[in-house]
Amino acid sequence: MSGISHLCQQLEAYLEPHQITEVYRAYVFGAASHEGQFRKSGEPYITHPLAVATILAEIRMDYRSLMAAILHDVIEDTDVTKAQLESEFGNEVAELVDGVSKLTHIHFESKVEAQAANFRKMILAMVKDIRVILIKLADRLHNMRTLGVMRPDKCRRIARETLEIYVPIASRLGMNQLRLDLEDLGFSAYYPNRYKTLKQAVLKARGNRKEIVQRIETAIKGQLEQEEIPCQVLGREKNIYSLYQKMKRNHLNFSDVMDVYAFRIVVDSVDSCYRILGTMHNLYKPVPGKFKDYIAISKANGYQSLHTILFGPFGVPIEIQIRTTTMDEVAEAGIAAHWLYKSDDSESGNQVRAQEWLRELLDIQNSAGNSLEFLENVKIDLFPDGVYVFTPKGEIMELPRRATTVDFAYAVHTAIGDRCVAAKVDRKLVPLSSRLQNGQTVEIITTKSSHPNPVWLDFAVTGKARANIRAALKNLQYDEALILGKRLLNKTLAAFSSSIEQLSAHSIQHYLQEQECQSLDDLLVDIGLGQRVALITARQLIADQIPNSETDDAIQPLAIRGTEGMVVTFAKCCHPIPGDPICGHVSVGRGIVVHTESCNNTAEFRNRPEQHLDVQWDSQVEGEFAVDIRVDAANQRGVLAAVAANIALLESNIEKVYTIEHDGTHHSTLYTITVRNRVHLAAIIRKLRTLSDVAKITRTRG
Repeated sequence: MSGISHLCQQLEAYLEPHQITEVYRAYVFGAASHEGQFRKSGEPYITHPLAVATILAEIRMDYRSLMAAILHDVIEDTDVTKAQLESEFGNEVAELVDGVSKLTHIHFESKVEAQAANFRKMILAMVKDIRVILIKLADRLHNMRTLGVMRPDKCRRIARETLEIYVPIASRLGMNQLRLDLEDLGFSAYYPNRYKTLKQAVLKARGNRKEIVQRIETAIKGQLEQEEIPCQVLGREKNIYSLYQKMKRNHLNFSDVMDVYAFRIVVDSVDSCYRILGTMHNLYKPVPGKFKDYIAISKANGYQSLHTILFGPFGVPIEIQIRTTTMDEVAEAGIAAHWLYKSDDSESGNQVRAQEWLRELLDIQNSAGNSLEFLENVKIDLFPDGVYVFTPKGEIMELPRRATTVDFAYAVHTAIGDRCVAAKVDRKLVPLSSRLQNGQTVEIITTKSSHPNPVWLDFAVTGKARANIRAALKNLQYDEALILGKRLLNKTLAAFSSSIEQLSAHSIQHYLQEQECQSLDDLLVDIGLGQRVALITARQLIADQIPNSETDDAIQPLAIRGTEGMVVTFAKCCHPIPGDPICGHVSVGRGIVVHTESCNNTAEFRNRPEQHLDVQWDSQVEGEFAVDIRVDAANQRGVLAAVAANIALLESNIEKVYTIEHDGTHHSTLYTITVRNRVHLAAIIRKLRTLSDVAKITRTRG
């Protein structure tokens, strides 16, 4: 009887005598129902539900929750029915017990599916009454405390389930102390060696830190006494699992994590919180950008506090949390604090937030195809730092916040990422730079001929995507630079009636040694990337064969085909297109940059023979080229749509649109469109001039 006597003594602190009597009556009923049943540890089974009720009594839950906790396994493990419970203890207690009961009479294909279905039932019961999850969390906490009697493999499975599901739920409901207990027990069971190592390191570090902690605490208390603000100062240590997560997430050493000294200051009013904040900032200088006001804007789980980080003595960072007594109790008990301050005509902020969250879960439940899908969908909501999206086959993929469709493509497979050209999100075409949101279905469109674009690095966020993009671009640029370098050198050698193939192996090898170049391919890549000048290289290779005179006139212009890739770029200042007279210059690292002959920016390199390059369009140019046009039109409804439709009709794509309003009657719109050549552009301009509202069209440069 010692267990129930201890519980009743606890309850005397906050429950009425008739309520304690009801709890005791539930205990008598539960003990009789579980008579003859034992736990794996050998203890009578009733010790478990009694321990669950004791955990709930520590956070001062109402008496019906305690009754349901004591009875939570009778429907599953005994012959007692829900109807009997309802008759004996009322509908409210019976519903709570039914909500917590496990699914035992349904056969599932796997343990994962059984766990998901059980979780789904629990969530649905939570929607009816949030106390179901509080009982379930207490049940899980006691099971974790007695996990040692289980097989090692079962211990790890239960520990993982605790860390993945129950810890986030406790966090979401703001139940900080219960979350910390579950994290500590789950971590020690799932990673016993890591837990042991970290715990020993913490104990050792605590001894080394004792003097500094005492000095900081004395300084804080002394400053607060001068201000005559009644408060309580508490030293605060991160739990071992939090330390492990921080080390893992930020790639930190243990010493880096333990260098932060944390204190909590609890006061009587919100006004005192802000006064103490100013006092702390006067005592030690605050770290810029590290102040957070969760009182004015509370967290989603109802947590409220002021957080600031200060430069302490010896340069050590000090983390300070300032909150009221009520905020502190809510921070520890979360939604359970609702029953501590419950009144008949009002609900706490935590209760309202929890009910809103549960309503969102109901929407997820209605759209979920099965229990596994529902479980994964709830995980999305419990892990706000990640984005969960679906493949077309319904598989769940986890990506970091701000991930794009390119990150998704590389997460599926490197080859998919390398060949992607577009994406569909929820069956709608979107740019590859589109940020992904939780619950979206993503489909990647690929072609065999496509390859990564350097622009992707501007928006890709995952390490895998960025590493693969860089690797592919490096290989792609090398291959393209090799081809262009060979063309440039052969073009120059042709002026001397020679070619790379006609050069002797001895002369090439001798030149490579002089230039400290590893191979001919590396030499050609350097030429293609503009790091070596083709004319100078050619002259040095055949220095003994041809005099320097008459060589420049003999060199023919390089033919631009439009398929050179990244090593030939078209200047955005003048947007050259096939048919325009063009010239080029060699840019280190970029290869050849092509301009129109009339471009003002060509003047700076025309007087530099080593950079200037004669180029011309090849007779068979491939691809599409960007060009700017300006359309002056009447300010009428539908004009922009008509212009865009006619541009598309002539097989051109609009890349950018920028509109400048002139007055109330006319406006000018700048379009960047793609064309095959000047003939194609002329056809588009002629077509647009037939529109009645279009007054003038001009090609713009610069």
